[in-house]
Amino acid sequence: MTAGAVQANKLRDIQSIVSELQRRLAPDGRTALWKVRTDSRARHIMVEGIVGTKAMENELKATFKDDKRVTVDVLVAEDVQPASKQWALIKLGIATLRCDAKHSAEVATQAIMGTPLRVLDNNGDWYRVQMPDDYIAWVPESSLIFRSAEQMQQWRKSRRSVVTVYDSRLVTEPAGDETVSDLVLSCILEYQGEQGDWVHLATPDGRDGWVHKSQVADFDSWKKQVFDLSLIERTARRMMGSGYLWGGTTTKVTDCSGLMKISYLANGIILQRDASQQALTGKKIADWHDCRLGDLLFFGNSKTGRVTHVGMYLREGKYIHCSGQVKINSLEPGAADYLYSPLSISRIEGQVGTKGITAVAAHPWY
Repeated sequence: MTAGAVQANKLRDIQSIVSELQRRLAPDGRTALWKVRTDSRARHIMVEGIVGTKAMENELKATFKDDKRVTVDVLVAEDVQPASKQWALIKLGIATLRCDAKHSAEVATQAIMGTPLRVLDNNGDWYRVQMPDDYIAWVPESSLIFRSAEQMQQWRKSRRSVVTVYDSRLVTEPAGDETVSDLVLSCILEYQGEQGDWVHLATPDGRDGWVHKSQVADFDSWKKQVFDLSLIERTARRMMGSGYLWGGTTTKVTDCSGLMKISYLANGIILQRDASQQALTGKKIADWHDCRLGDLLFFGNSKTGRVTHVGMYLREGKYIHCSGQVKINSLEPGAADYLYSPLSISRIEGQVGTKGITAVAAHPWY
């Protein structure tokens, strides 16, 4: 066997090991950063790229530490950005995040004002960020206000308010009509004071204005609210008739899994981003006849088991979902409004704190 063939075999072996590490450490590219490549250079093999955590880097180095023909040279995302840019807050009412660092790329998800983000890396004025639900996507710098770790701690300790209505506006003066920013359900702003029935608030980038007291709540009190299926149902029903947008996760417009996230976030609960991820969480219910209000119903390909859609059970065989628009259909095959039979069902009630179902109150980023 020639030296070239030996080197090629060695490279394939290393590639196989790296692929196995990825399957174990970063199985879902939507929530874990692993951009590692292998390259053969003059009888030596380089393992290079960027990973999301120090633990991933340590695992790679430990795996190949005794192989003198392999060099591991990977960056850890948290070390790429300067200290002043390792964290960020969404400064707009709604920001759109994409699958690649350009405006023409596919929409991945959305984030609302006051959402804390971990900054992973950047490509020009686009930044790859990780959201509180672990989802990773690209967002333009114009949607962000950067924070150091110390500044984020100050933000977490500050007095904040959260929007509790479907949509609102931050205006320049009490009862005024000049807009500072649009606001949607669950946006977070910093409290500045009060005047009569109006609350003085500031956006993450320091713009200040006023919102009526009836439209916001104290954030620390809000995040401690008890599990409330009636609130979750009301939030979902409030969006009846809203159109569908792939990647939408706000009360302006949403997709199917976004509707679930919006509804549960109103109750201070963070769900996973995509339907296929949500399907891996919660307590499994075998038969929809045993469903309760708030259970998540997953639909898709019955042959492959691939989940492509999600809805929320209401009662008496009815469920609400976003398919073309937010609407209600039946699980009863003989019903006039029957649409789809579920592949699986997950109960969120009683499961807050388990994998993929996180209370805002327990999330360290808030």
